Amino acid sequence: MLLGEKIKDLRLSCELTQEELADRCELTKGYISQLENDLTSPSIATLIDILSALGTNLKEFFSDEESEEKVSFSKNEFIEKTTDAYTLNWLVPNAQKNAMEPVHMVLNAGQKTDDDFPHEGEEFGFVLKGEIILIIGKRKVKVKKGESFYFTSNKTHSIMNKTENKAEFIWVSSPPSF
Repeated sequence: MLLGEKIKDLRLSCELTQEELADRCELTKGYISQLENDLTSPSIATLIDILSALGTNLKEFFSDEESEEKVSFSKNEFIEKTTDAYTLNWLVPNAQKNAMEPVHMVLNAGQKTDDDFPHEGEEFGFVLKGEIILIIGKRKVKVKKGESFYFTSNKTHSIMNKTENKAEFIWVSSPPSF
């Protein structure tokens, strides 16, 4: 099997688009496309980043043996995305293929997450620091440090931080949507 084909198969099994994989690895969608079509070859460092985003490593990727499911993840395995509004850490690198996707988010003062449009599933969160405002359709709900939230994802939803301090929370989406 060619390297690109194997990466594509792994990406599809994680239910990620080329753009989502590129975003997680700070690459372009075009580069992922070229890689999957064997039009370019990644550096070892880039391949390691891609495999990490797909929940595997070099040894597992090139092994023909079935390995046991990974159940524990260290901080250096988390995948981080930083924008002006927030820092998002995927706590389980291969969560896209699972039933739920836990993330750790730090939402900067006065910022808001992107709208998440209605979809099948549920959302759960726990506020570690500060306070947030859940926006679910037209409804707004304040959630403070030490409190949790849970709702069905059948309305457009987002999270806002109206305070002057950062808010920090764990957010679990089922099925994965980040």
